[in-house]
Amino acid sequence: MNTKLNRSDYMLFVIYYGVSVLMTIYEYAKNDHYLLEYLLDIPAFIILDVGMILIFLYWLLPSYIINEKKYFHFAFWAIILMVLAGYLEDVIGYVSSGRELSNIKYNAQEIVNYISNTAESIGLPFGLFLAKKYYEEQILFSSIKQKQKENELKLLRSQISPHFLFNNLNTLDALIDSNKEKAKEYINRLSLIYRYLIQTKDAEVMELTEEMNFAENYMFLIKTRFGNDYEFEIVKNVSLEDKFVPTGAIQTLLENIAKHNRAQHGKTITATLIIDKNWLTISNTKSNIKPNQESLGTGLKNLEYRYTLLSDQKPIISDTSDTFTIKIPIIHLSNEL
Repeated sequence: MNTKLNRSDYMLFVIYYGVSVLMTIYEYAKNDHYLLEYLLDIPAFIILDVGMILIFLYWLLPSYIINEKKYFHFAFWAIILMVLAGYLEDVIGYVSSGRELSNIKYNAQEIVNYISNTAESIGLPFGLFLAKKYYEEQILFSSIKQKQKENELKLLRSQISPHFLFNNLNTLDALIDSNKEKAKEYINRLSLIYRYLIQTKDAEVMELTEEMNFAENYMFLIKTRFGNDYEFEIVKNVSLEDKFVPTGAIQTLLENIAKHNRAQHGKTITATLIIDKNWLTISNTKSNIKPNQESLGTGLKNLEYRYTLLSDQKPIISDTSDTFTIKIPIIHLSNEL
């Protein structure tokens, strides 16, 4: 905890001791105290209180608690200082009221009283100060955490595009020589996809309607690239309005299918995308090919981590010998963000 005083801390103490002085003046007036008591007691209690607080903030806490964790030394010096402050306040009280200093008692009970009175006097303002500092640091911590979260999400989003661009440029190069009409449509779909990627590059989440439009274009690219190796079906059981998913989430899921599966012996890989109220599910048949070294499941791990930053829920994966299914939570902004 940062124990250094700032402008708002000084304002806190000014307000607190301003109110305390007014209450003390009222009590003294009600009990007909001497003028000298006003002139000595009130400044003395402020100086002693503020002095004790400053000693705690700039010496005791940094030396024995924050840096060294020497609790015994802290307690020892705190008691000594509270006894000294209580004694000085007692002496000033005797002088201002005209009593003889020789009447001051020196015994165990008086020492306990000194400690108790000083602790009571500085306890409230010191407690208010510490509570204020704790609240300020919690706000600062939340701000730093949010900024870190935003930076992590941007980094994770930036990891999607390079691999995607490389594959599609290769496909486009082949199409230009073999099927110019198909190449034109491919370029059109690819331009729509990249326009979407550019427009959403800083977005943490995106409306499901927009993501599904992107998904349909992406499915076209996959089918064009691999022919009849893949078939896709979309089932919308609910309206897509007011529903969100992490930006690029569906691209990750579709890319995962194409990356890990190939049609074998004329058997097409079929994938079904189902949208329900709270979940988006995509299930595909599997092939027996082994993933290459560049494909280590980083896309799904990336997506899972993004969900830890965006939602209390996580994707659910079911992997059997015949099918691979992943369910991702649909984000309702009013409830989760």
